[in-house]
Amino acid sequence: MLNFEYKNPTKIIFGKDTIGKLATEIPATEKILLLYGGGSIFKNGIYEQVKTALSSHNLIEFGGIPPNPEYEVLMKALEIIKSEKITYLLAVGGGSVIDGTKFLSAAALYKGENPWEILTKSIRTDVGMPFGTVLTLPATGSEMNSGAVITKAETHEKFGMGGPGLFPQFSILDPQVIHSIPPHQLANGITDAFTHVLEQYMTYPTQAFLQDRFSESILQTLIEVAPMIMENPFYHEAASNFMWCCTMALNGLIQKGVPTDWAIHAIGHELTALYGIDHARTLAIIAPSHYRYNFETKKKKLAQFAERVFGITTGSTEEKANAGIDKMEAFFHSLNINTRLSEYVEVYDGTAEKIAKRFTDRGWLGLGEYKTLSPSDVEKIVKMSY
Repeated sequence: MLNFEYKNPTKIIFGKDTIGKLATEIPATEKILLLYGGGSIFKNGIYEQVKTALSSHNLIEFGGIPPNPEYEVLMKALEIIKSEKITYLLAVGGGSVIDGTKFLSAAALYKGENPWEILTKSIRTDVGMPFGTVLTLPATGSEMNSGAVITKAETHEKFGMGGPGLFPQFSILDPQVIHSIPPHQLANGITDAFTHVLEQYMTYPTQAFLQDRFSESILQTLIEVAPMIMENPFYHEAASNFMWCCTMALNGLIQKGVPTDWAIHAIGHELTALYGIDHARTLAIIAPSHYRYNFETKKKKLAQFAERVFGITTGSTEEKANAGIDKMEAFFHSLNINTRLSEYVEVYDGTAEKIAKRFTDRGWLGLGEYKTLSPSDVEKIVKMSY
């Protein structure tokens, strides 16, 4: 096991009818900017619950944060934060709204002239404006970590950011919100969380026995509850376990003491930026090709994955590893998640070459757990996925 340090200051408030606890989590002296997305919170009753809980607070609203939160939209919110002298942010939404709120938390206190530099220059945020979240769409784990990904629509670019100042002060997780989530978004959430675990697990063995078991248990639970939640989102126990899996998949715990990959995410972000494909679906496109391309360096962990998660106990290491990839892809298909780029982009227009050039231009010359994947390797992986 590798050396590590771990600190996660986010308070989790989990369970039925917990949104009302907002009233005591945010001091009455704060001036709050309530941030949300396309308006689904008005249809499922969450907006009314939030407004009721904060009826005695000073509250201003900003809606319309899109999936893959856009820099241009967030800059309008930043203007409100500064002009209205906002002191506290509240994200009510899924990962996109929470990620957008993290950017605003950093940008509100940023001393530079151009907040886009926070992303392009990978500026770490040690202190941000305080914020909390009410999670409405389990998927990204953003409710309990300090990372975010922001898109610039003008240039079709997508960059990550983070820092210890971007942990939510609290996050409210009420599994009842899942009742109103459309099936395709539930499938996205399951796929997103599943792939988050893989990025921290599917590398090479480091004798991190407990960490491996943590990861495998999340994967097994997602596989178990996926058909339940897809068939009946009102099944509370399935909804609860699904929601907690998504949080645990990316709150920092399972990545401690082990090498991590994240090449799938780096490539997937480009597919979203170029084509607007849902984030989770880009991960499902790239993951099988990534593992097949890097088979030799990952085959031991792939075989372990096949044996422990899918119960494949016969065959050689290579045979089990290949079976593990096939099983993973079949799991995505069971969620009606396509795994080929050609199923989203009918005409190939040099996608692999474009992404490789972007990585070269940015100096991203070594991806993966060994930091050895070059832009030319990325190009080959994307071509394999088509």
